[in-house]
Order: sequence, then C-alpha cells, then structure tokens
Amino acid sequence: MATFTALTTLDGKDSAQALGDAMEGLDPAPTGVGVFELEDGSGLWEVGGYFEEAPDEVALALLAAAHGARPFAVSELPEVDWVAHVKRELAPVEAGRFFVHGGHDADKLPEGRVGLLIEAAMAFGTGHHGTTLGCLKGFDSLLNQGRLPGTVADIGCGTAVLAMAAAKCLPGAQVIAIDIDPVAVEVAEANLAANGMAGAVTCVEAAGFGAAPLAELAPFDLVFANILKGPLIDLAPDMAAHVAPGGHVILSGILNPQADEVIAAYSRNGFNLVNRDEIVDWTTLVLEKTP
Repeated sequence: MATFTALTTLDGKDSAQALGDAMEGLDPAPTGVGVFELEDGSGLWEVGGYFEEAPDEVALALLAAAHGARPFAVSELPEVDWVAHVKRELAPVEAGRFFVHGGHDADKLPEGRVGLLIEAAMAFGTGHHGTTLGCLKGFDSLLNQGRLPGTVADIGCGTAVLAMAAAKCLPGAQVIAIDIDPVAVEVAEANLAANGMAGAVTCVEAAGFGAAPLAELAPFDLVFANILKGPLIDLAPDMAAHVAPGGHVILSGILNPQADEVIAAYSRNGFNLVNRDEIVDWTTLVLEKTP
C-alpha cells in the first residue's frame, strides 16, 4: 500500500498546533499528524500528515493559506519494510563502556561492556544521534573519575537509554525518567523490560521538575537533559534548585552555535563547565553545580 506525506513549515507553536488540529478534519483523513519544532535554530515548526491515499491538495493549499504556512509538499513514499531497513542501518554504537545495540546484534556485545538493548522499531534515542552518544560519553567520563551519583534524573527520557545506563552502572541508585509524551514513557518501560530491568527506573509522564516523584528525590546528584536549547535555558533555575551542590548535569540537544548561550544561562545559575563535546552538529555539555 502506498503512503503519502504532506509537510509544511510555519512560525509559532500555537499556529503550528492549530494547523495540525485542522488537518485531522481532512477527507481523506490522515492516519497521523505530527507537529515539531525544527532543531536548526530557525524557530520554525514543521507540520506533517501521513495518508494511506493521496491527500486533497486543494484542501491542503487552503489550510496552508489560512494558517500562514508555506505550501504543503506532498510526496508518495515507496513501500519499505522500515524495521528491516533500520536493523540493517543501525549498527551497534560504542560510547566508552556502553554498547548500544538492537536485538539482532545481541551476540556482538564485547566482554566487559555495558550492553543497552534498544530495538530498531523504537529508533529515537538509540545512541546513533550525536546528542545521545554525547550524553553516554559524558556519563562514562564521570564514572571514570569515580563519580557515583546516588540519585539520577533523566529529563525528556525518550527511550530511557540514559536512565538505563545509570541504573546499570549505579547499583542502589534511585533513578527516575520523565517525558511529556505518554508514548515515550510507554517505550521507556518497554525498553526496561526488554533489558531485564523492569522496576529499576521510575518512569513518569511529566514536564520539568513539577512531578511529585522528582520533588521527593531531589536534590539530584546527576541530571540528564537531552532536549533542546530553549527548554534547557528555561530549566536552568529549576536545575539549580534541584541539583545537589557538587552534583552534575549532562545537557544535549544543543546545536554547536547554541552552546555558549546555554553555558551562560547555567553559569548564571551556579554551574561550572566541566566538559564540552562536539559530535558533528551537536554539542553535549557536562556542568557541575558549585559546591
């Protein structure tokens, strides 16, 4: 069966969400609609729909005009077994002691490495993206320095690969993973089960530090936040309030030119830069809260 996509961009979250909502009423109706902020620093939002039959391009043009969006680009996608494709393309990733792999590569785990199983069908946060890879490398470096945090939070956890890495390396630590997306929380719990770690990480649907389970565990010795520049800057005061003196934050989702702005925001809130790592277009920061 052919699949069609219709994609456009526009300014502003509210306008993008309104356009996404309006697309739900199209005939033929999309099988799914996504609204995402582009990660290129442009401030634009992408709105996309997936269709099992050719969409009504006249209706799409009218919607785009009504919401101030660029004209929709409509494409027909070839039939692809995407899970098989991802399995072929996603080779295992090594980040210090960590070995991130799919089930099809479980037999390749090197001796002495910490294996993290993330199935290909759950491909966001697999370790292949420079942001996740950078966070794992940053955590590995802290462990090599003898840092053994007892309380860990993974903010915007996605697959929870970072929370799992912490739980595997820190026996007895209290680890919590949160995400605003309920699907991500379900994926996180499924990945924990697949790794034989059910119950090792508390998974919560929440935004920032507002959830009760986080308040109860604070202050944290280590916080991962692999999100985007804007939310990271907004979180800086809350980080300062919820990270223990001498504790660390590992931040990513930051385009290289944005890193200085994030560092400055955290410096104003009592954090000192420990390490800055650039992987292709993305920067990962490790910072320590002033003791």
